[in-house]
Amino acid sequence: MAGDWGCRLGVILGALVALALPAAAAACERVQHDGQGYVLCEVEAAQEPALRLWMDGSDGVPLRNFNNVRRMLDEGEALGFAMNAGMFHPGFRPVGLLVIDGQELSPIVTGGSRDNFGMLPNGVFCTGGDRPFQVVESRSFAATRPDCRLATQSGPMLVIEGELHPRFLPDSTSRYIRNGVGVSPDGQTAWFAISDRPVTFHEFGRFFRDGLGVREALYFDGSISRLYAPSVGRADFGRSMGPIIGLVGQGG
Repeated sequence: MAGDWGCRLGVILGALVALALPAAAAACERVQHDGQGYVLCEVEAAQEPALRLWMDGSDGVPLRNFNNVRRMLDEGEALGFAMNAGMFHPGFRPVGLLVIDGQELSPIVTGGSRDNFGMLPNGVFCTGGDRPFQVVESRSFAATRPDCRLATQSGPMLVIEGELHPRFLPDSTSRYIRNGVGVSPDGQTAWFAISDRPVTFHEFGRFFRDGLGVREALYFDGSISRLYAPSVGRADFGRSMGPIIGLVGQGG
């Protein structure tokens, strides 16, 4: 309960800050599925070039929070939305693959482990290749090496070929505020989502599969999940983050 209250306090404080922040146009909205609330941010194919992935600042130090990301923007730019985008080691280095502007900064990891990242199958979110957006299972990605302008690896997969991850249990009691990304079957739309309250993996996966109709979706994280989306009054405070993904546009 203490952790849940800490997350809620971060959201409340962030909402107050968000009221004073400039925002680029971003299609974020509050939605409901099976009695659970989510914030959903939609990115269309034409917006793919405006999607950015951040890790370090110009000094090589991890950015770790949304304020530092905003300081990286050029004059006249504004952050439409952003969220944490993958798991990280101590020191905020990514656990798996990270590609920014076509440059591989961290290699892909295909082995399993006992943590969420290694709950196979895990996957890679890739943009700007043959399809604007795709989520690819990690071992398939390693075998085919699709071109990506941006890529981040995380795990587990939430939805694989239209099915929930086989280890998700309908009666699980493990609940966290969770965030992740899913793509439309034609690869023309990416949906970034975060739950309002703690949810199970099974509930979160069903939101993507049944609520959005996606066939491939990837989990980003749980205990550190954060959202910046001034259009819905969110600029969450909380624990430091590793990779951060977001949409950049012109300031309003």
